[in-house]
Amino acid sequence: MTTLRLGGRAALLVEAENERDVELAARDAEADGRAIFVLGGGSNVVIGDDGFDGLVVRMASRGVEVTREGDRVIVDAAAGEAWDALVERAAGEGWSGIEAMSGIPGLVGATPMQNVGAYGQDVAETIVRVRAFDRKARAFVDIDAADCGFEYRGSKFKASDRWIVVRVVYALRARGGAPVRYAELARALGVEEGQSAPPQTIRDTVIRLRRAKGMVLDAGDPDSVSAGSFFVNPVVDDEGLRDVERSARDAGLASDAALMPRFAMPRGKWKLSAGWMIERVGFPKGFGHGNVGVSRKHALALVHRGGGTTRELLDLARAIRAAIHARFGLVVVPEPVLVGCALGP
Repeated sequence: MTTLRLGGRAALLVEAENERDVELAARDAEADGRAIFVLGGGSNVVIGDDGFDGLVVRMASRGVEVTREGDRVIVDAAAGEAWDALVERAAGEGWSGIEAMSGIPGLVGATPMQNVGAYGQDVAETIVRVRAFDRKARAFVDIDAADCGFEYRGSKFKASDRWIVVRVVYALRARGGAPVRYAELARALGVEEGQSAPPQTIRDTVIRLRRAKGMVLDAGDPDSVSAGSFFVNPVVDDEGLRDVERSARDAGLASDAALMPRFAMPRGKWKLSAGWMIERVGFPKGFGHGNVGVSRKHALALVHRGGGTTRELLDLARAIRAAIHARFGLVVVPEPVLVGCALGP
């Protein structure tokens, strides 16, 4: 049930088709003293070889409600809806705000947890509120976007198992394309950064870019047997940026240091490219000849080539992390949720 095709079994599994199913599953787990894990599309999760000795709630709810509010389209979607199908519909209708996140596998309910984003957009910009079951209060709650604790690739939903997301409400622009804020996408579209393009054009272009990186699920593409980006791109301040550049020069990468990818973030922060670092510490695209390795198309994706174990995957991840720390002084953290396993300190 995961895109990596790795990991052991769950002790119990239930498919939740509605809010009542979610509430009953949460109450039963509490009564039995069992841990609970909510599974969406399985695209951003790594399961340990011993599986999960608890209750897995697999989201299977459906339904999308659309209303108009002036120049906004309010989209209220169930957690079990396929994310890319929702993006496809929005782009086809000419609604803008999530088109750059095309091709991302998984379900709607996972998007606020990870604050999913790509190519200059993230869902925190469009989410109005999240409906979730609060396991502590034992009740359903509606949480406004300002109270979701959104940050780069994170939220309070990711930081705790207290909430089970059941619906997400987004506000999209009813007409007109959104400004393109990612250099690679702008180049592919043939526009300047800050200019806009039709949502469907952006979607088609993003799908093409992602497919070239093995980041679109495809049964015929072995490089798509991954959990997507395995490490979160590190975010540093000005001093941290200077330290990384100095480390690159000291390691003999002086010619590359000036070209090291960096992206301006709010509050004077800089996002660096973990993929760039992975390749420069000895793990190029296609690295590995066993059951696991680095994608041939994107250094940030670790792939399962068949017959492998989660232990093998995590051993590779640890080696990469240690090499990045040794050369650049940074500790990169995993982006997928690790269940029944850990990368260690």
